[in-house]
Amino acid sequence: MRIQQVLERLERIDYSSISEYLTLRIKDYIQNAGAKGGILGISGGVDSAVTAYLLSKAVDNFYFLLMPSESTPKEDIQDSLDIITELSAEDKYSFITIDPIVEKFKESVGEDKKVIGNVKARVRMTLLYAFAQKMNYLVIGTGDKSELLLGYFTKYGDGGVDVLPIGDLYKTQVRGLGKFLGVPEKVVGKPSSPALWEGQSAEGELGFGYDLADAVLYLMVEEMKGTEEISAELEINKDLVKKIKDLVISSQHKRLPPEIFRLSSRSINSDWRYPRQWR
Repeated sequence: MRIQQVLERLERIDYSSISEYLTLRIKDYIQNAGAKGGILGISGGVDSAVTAYLLSKAVDNFYFLLMPSESTPKEDIQDSLDIITELSAEDKYSFITIDPIVEKFKESVGEDKKVIGNVKARVRMTLLYAFAQKMNYLVIGTGDKSELLLGYFTKYGDGGVDVLPIGDLYKTQVRGLGKFLGVPEKVVGKPSSPALWEGQSAEGELGFGYDLADAVLYLMVEEMKGTEEISAELEINKDLVKKIKDLVISSQHKRLPPEIFRLSSRSINSDWRYPRQWR
């Protein structure tokens, strides 16, 4: 009950204004980068679906890659195809099975499921950038704030993108935005999973669900509350709050560019203060 009360606070946002803002930002970001359009990997999950809807509203020049592997559930493939049809994008996507590429990696690095799972994510990133370079498009990321804070993404895999339009929305908020945009309910309510190996689920791997994670992260990040206070407010064990906090801390390196060890008076790291779009 306490968790639900926090989630209700988290959802007190204007989805209409957010949709309009993100659509305009995507359009401006692509134009200011001198690119012709945007490309994203569509997976059948809520994050990629919401981002696909926003991208298709923002620009005429958009493209999707559907890149399943042997561990991709058939319903995810069908949901992706349904979204493509819904967005009238039948001539704006490619279907690429990545298994032949992944098999080549297995010959060299073995078959550890986590290693190969991350290989799959990085193969997809490489394909997205190959298409993006060929088309002069930007790679549009689909990560949300919950995943980014928890570090629940592959570094230089699904984390290797040019821009993250929904990166300041928690998973709960992304689902709410999906409902507003008209994303099919079966996608909005689908349990989250990268599907990097058979049977993988976000909740199973993390050890907690996104409702709990979002409530803890919201209190931690937005309201700047400590472990004891969060534990008391949500009526959950302090160890669980600490586990989530530790994930945020330990994954900081995944959210930042590679550190440059400063030697000069002006390195091109935190003290290189030029606009992101420097023109």
